[in-house]
Amino acid sequence: MSVQMEENIAPQAPAWRFKLGIVLVCIAIAMWLCVPIAASAGVPSTRIAAMTGVIFIVNKVLLLLVIAVMGKSGFQQLKSKIFGVFRLAPDTSIGRVRYTLGLVMFCIPLISASLEPYLDAIWPGLRPNLWQLQLLGDVMFLASFFVLGGNFWDKIRSLFIRSSRVVYPENPAA
Repeated sequence: MSVQMEENIAPQAPAWRFKLGIVLVCIAIAMWLCVPIAASAGVPSTRIAAMTGVIFIVNKVLLLLVIAVMGKSGFQQLKSKIFGVFRLAPDTSIGRVRYTLGLVMFCIPLISASLEPYLDAIWPGLRPNLWQLQLLGDVMFLASFFVLGGNFWDKIRSLFIRSSRVVYPENPAA
């Protein structure tokens, strides 16, 4: 009986990991304040454009680092604090359509962030340099974790654990 009760209790992330994850999220958001500060300080537009591109890519890396630091338990804590009313990322399995949509939402911002410098070098002026589109990419990236569900955190976290192994179920339909 006590074992069953312990399984139903969600594990808490270590306090330092949760706090470090929150600090990294705040840094990722605060980095964008450098752009208007640089613009008001009279920095040349070419440097502001370069700074925006660097911030955009570093932002994506920081968000992946947040995932690695906080882990599933930290994500569950953050989700319960911010979205306590809504049940956006269940721990149970999700459907194929929702998983596919979540993967698309996860991959598009990462691919666009990694291709931006090359696209700008090959064809300058092709893509619009709008902060609204970059913010949309960040929001889409964060929202993908809610769409993909709580079990996705285990998959991402296992990337950062050297000894983790993939175990396929005996029955693929399960």
